Amino acid sequence: MSTIPGKACGECSFCCKVLEIAELEKPAGPWCSHCLKTAGCNVYETRPDVCRDFECLWKGDRGLSSQFRPDRVGVILMEDPDSDEYRAVCDPAKPMAWRNPLIFQHLLSVAKSGRLVVAKAGLKAWRIWPNGESGPCV
Repeated sequence: MSTIPGKACGECSFCCKVLEIAELEKPAGPWCSHCLKTAGCNVYETRPDVCRDFECLWKGDRGLSSQFRPDRVGVILMEDPDSDEYRAVCDPAKPMAWRNPLIFQHLLSVAKSGRLVVAKAGLKAWRIWPNGESGPCV
């Protein structure tokens, strides 16, 4: 995939904190032990394929401005590879970050387009409906 100018991870390592990485036995929430936070991955050359293959939607979508950079809004936007879910993944320590008006309006527009939209934080999840309502997923 070609790089979009201004869309490098740079100091953002938010995925290294909020995503579960089974290959490294890393749960969602704590920092990955290999993450140097604002300096990237300490095992970059030998990182697992799941890390190597991951790219958040902010990095690959020209339509998402710098305001959507995950470490700035506390939310990683991503598509679930195993379903049709469009996800907003939050830090479990700030589970309602998806309610940020900028993020919520984006999620609402995605829901209105017909996609299944879910906000997640650790083991908690909320569905966002096209009419603007939201509620816990069971």
